[in-house]
Amino acid sequence: MTVTVEIGRVRGFVLDDPVAGVLDNTEYPLGGLGFVDVTDFVREVNMIRGKNRDLDRFSSGALTVQLNNQTRYFDPFAGTALDPVPRVPIRMSYNGTAQFVGVVDDWNYAYDPGGVSYAEVEATDDMTKLARQAVLSSGTAIEQTTGERVTNVLDQFTVDWPADKRDIDTGDSVVLGSNFAGENALEYLQLVETTEQGQLFIGKQGDLVFRGRSDATPTTAGLVTFADDGSGITYKRVFVTYGTELMVNRATIQAPNTSATANNELSQVTYGVIDEEISTLEIDTALAQSLADFTVAKYAEPEYRFEQLVFDITRLPSSDVATVMGLEIGDVVQVKFTPNNIGSAIDQYAQIIGIAHEVGFDTHDVILRLASLTFTSLVLDDVEFGKLDLYTLGF
Repeated sequence: MTVTVEIGRVRGFVLDDPVAGVLDNTEYPLGGLGFVDVTDFVREVNMIRGKNRDLDRFSSGALTVQLNNQTRYFDPFAGTALDPVPRVPIRMSYNGTAQFVGVVDDWNYAYDPGGVSYAEVEATDDMTKLARQAVLSSGTAIEQTTGERVTNVLDQFTVDWPADKRDIDTGDSVVLGSNFAGENALEYLQLVETTEQGQLFIGKQGDLVFRGRSDATPTTAGLVTFADDGSGITYKRVFVTYGTELMVNRATIQAPNTSATANNELSQVTYGVIDEEISTLEIDTALAQSLADFTVAKYAEPEYRFEQLVFDITRLPSSDVATVMGLEIGDVVQVKFTPNNIGSAIDQYAQIIGIAHEVGFDTHDVILRLASLTFTSLVLDDVEFGKLDLYTLGF
């Protein structure tokens, strides 16, 4: 198994203690926090990050690890070096490439009278921390870009997000001054994300990532191609959807100081009214109307789109495995698919909005969740997304 799982331990050096105060020992390091490699005990790993569909917000990443506990190594009363407790760090990697960094929420144990037992670790990334603990404490923000507002929130005393765990773009939209005291940090940051029409998520190395609209706009630079005809990395299974779950033909933008509505009447006559109300921060009326117009332009028609790609990592060449493992939320891919090898290939571009791993004793599937890029903003000079007749100027 080339997946590595490491769990933090809280034991650290204690001055003058006869056991924990011995210099140069490995069980009680001076740094306080160390990591224990538990890969040899791993039975199963399931990890998911991102979101399920384009209209959703990004949710907390989750990791579940099932561990062999025959020797009671993970028993909190067994006195092992790991000392398993909640709220310690956990990380998962593949051949040295990080895939998940988070915090242990729960330890669950199952014991069989015959002696078979296992421990199950449930963990989430630090988006959960924002949701559970941080309530904004003070301040009336001045007019600033969305990226500046994100930084303002992260600097709050009640949030205190580490400076070395941030990847924050400037953003394209300007939000007006507002008093956000008492707001939940995650809910407020997600309002910033919606206002910007950007991306807010926890990256695979544990950083909080905010992508502004321009930086979240796709390009073909570094494009990875997946195909069933030998022209790209081979996938195990493809899931396609064609329906109304991503349709909006009446969009209402609600801001504390204004509102705006846009309709696509032809879509409404054909499919019925499909309404979406979108809450934002304080913005000017022109920006609110642009966002409403953009929403119905993008989602007014049903679309045949690739929803998921599944890869069997155990059957791919090592170079292709490295490429798949290096992908991150927001990356652009090209997907080629000929159903049942009949007719012409379907060739589309998509953006990764979710990544999952399902690892067993001798299996390892990676699942990519995708958002269509058939309707996306124009990117000047890009060989694909710079085509004036295919892509929009955005808002």
